[in-house]
Amino acid sequence: MATTVRRAVLTLPAAPRGPENPLPALRTLDEPHAVDERERADLPREMARQLGHEPLRTVLPVRVLDGYGRERTPTELDAIVIENDRLRVTVLPGLGGRVHSLHHKPTGRELVYRNPVLQPADFALNGAWFSGGIEWNIGATGHSTLSCAPVHAALVPAPDGGRMVRLWEWERLRDLPFQVDLWLPDDSDFLHVGVRIRNPHEHPAPVYWWSNIAVPESEGTRVLAPAEEAWHFGYERTLDRVAVPETGGTDVTYPLRSTYPADYFYEVPDGARRWIAALDEDGHGLVQTSTDLLRGRKLFLWGSGAGGRRWQQWLTEPGTGGYAEIQAGLARTQLEHVPLEPGAEFSWLESYGPLSADPATVHGADWSAARAETEQRLAAALSRTDVEEAYAAWLPFADAEPVEVLATGSGWGALEVKRAGLTLPGTPFAESTLGEQQRPWLELLHQGAVPRPRRAGPPGPTLVSSHWRDMLETAPADPLTEYHLGIAQWHADDRAQAVRSWERGLALAVSRWPLLRCLAVAAQDSGQVSRAADLYTEAFEDLCGERADEECWSAATAALARETIEAQLAAGRQAAARTVLAALDPDVRERGRFRLLDARVLVAEGETAAARALFDTGFEVADLREGAEILGDLWAAVSEEPLPDAYNYRMRPKR
Repeated sequence: MATTVRRAVLTLPAAPRGPENPLPALRTLDEPHAVDERERADLPREMARQLGHEPLRTVLPVRVLDGYGRERTPTELDAIVIENDRLRVTVLPGLGGRVHSLHHKPTGRELVYRNPVLQPADFALNGAWFSGGIEWNIGATGHSTLSCAPVHAALVPAPDGGRMVRLWEWERLRDLPFQVDLWLPDDSDFLHVGVRIRNPHEHPAPVYWWSNIAVPESEGTRVLAPAEEAWHFGYERTLDRVAVPETGGTDVTYPLRSTYPADYFYEVPDGARRWIAALDEDGHGLVQTSTDLLRGRKLFLWGSGAGGRRWQQWLTEPGTGGYAEIQAGLARTQLEHVPLEPGAEFSWLESYGPLSADPATVHGADWSAARAETEQRLAAALSRTDVEEAYAAWLPFADAEPVEVLATGSGWGALEVKRAGLTLPGTPFAESTLGEQQRPWLELLHQGAVPRPRRAGPPGPTLVSSHWRDMLETAPADPLTEYHLGIAQWHADDRAQAVRSWERGLALAVSRWPLLRCLAVAAQDSGQVSRAADLYTEAFEDLCGERADEECWSAATAALARETIEAQLAAGRQAAARTVLAALDPDVRERGRFRLLDARVLVAEGETAAARALFDTGFEVADLREGAEILGDLWAAVSEEPLPDAYNYRMRPKR
């Protein structure tokens, strides 16, 4: 059977992603994968340097996605199916290009964990993310901001004379174009994935990439990689070098034998072949391998404890089996960023396919023998030379132009191409993709001024790179321009100047709440708790006086109310927090996030019995952040009983 590519529709029970949060993401990035600076002294020099290389402070210019809920309904999703007589690959271009399914036809086995539902959860850098399949993480440490966003997709010529699927987008955190080419040769058991990241700028750029593969998990699942040591990260802001497979009396290569969630970044020796495999009790499973540039390999496990099990239940539906993640990246660990020089590119090829090995050896006590058996079976199925030759064959086709568009991504790449006059062979960002969000910035580019909005509503998104900041600084000053300029200055860590810009805009603004909210965040950042609470109060009152019954206003009201309540609680103003809660529509107050805030206000008011009653009634915080411990902390304030499983999301031992 020759390889075919077709469009399809996949129907899944899905919770809608919801609207973007219109408040600019000024707050310091809440990312649990970080290491304290004092811990870096004992790390290898290259690792320590890359750990400190241009980490993100915020996710600007990207907007936060926190408007989803937990109610799932059958939803049609656009899909692309790539198929030969060995594999069937299902790709979701509207959701970051996620490989939803990798089905091995001769055995009928699903090689990846295929989530039967689409349930967003707060795991991505900007919020919404969902579990399952193979995802392409680019930008900075964490799940990509493109996890729940559309990407461009098209058919392009493949090295073997057929067609392959190209996914591409403009990554906005680092302003870098990238592409993922999915090439399934005729009669091949392996999907080849060619990846290229380009730096079209005149300055170096920090690069992050990890391919993340969710694999089915059972008591007999073992993860193997060519290493005898790993770097352990256990959500306590430390990296520890540990032995593999056994650490602290536990064989950590079996995901369910650990108690708490953890990352293990394998120390793959220089010169060793890059691969990682997850094999079940019978020795069957998935293997991923690559050319040498993609040096890192990682196991993420949820563990068997109550917190990890609860998170797994949270991300899917009852009765679904669990999963672990095997990953491959550009650096030793996911906490690092690698510099890419001006005009340069990173490119490599990955291969994904089935693997079967002798179960007695794979699960034997001799770790060296288990690794050797797995690597020998991989060599027989797809040799290291095969992968290198596939990469050499693919690379000349990386510039091949699309022959048929399959899906359309955002217009941000088209805007940047137009601004800089870029030529990016193989990844066209068509002018036709420019939309309403890009329109004001296109006018600034051509006319030198920020246009007045066509309709009343929260301000649109802000661009923050140095090029756009320079244009804002020379544009005619008005409240909207000062608002955007202040955000760009904040992103550049010129915070004093950002405050001055917002204060200038506030003096002339008719719609004051966006500027007041920015000033409130700035006050919080500088430790001015009472001033922040005052500014938030004024901002929320101004918004309530201006808002209309439209989705964008509803999203703004909920987002600003949440921040305002938290600011009042921080300032010890329980009555003010209660007033904001009371001003919300009943359907908003019933959301899990606001029931949690209600419980916090009750505790602050001394009404612990009423707060406990909210827990007893039950609520779910749809946008609970990965690593958050607020539910456990609040429960401890209202009860001496053990934390109920329904509220236990703890990812580390209790201190």
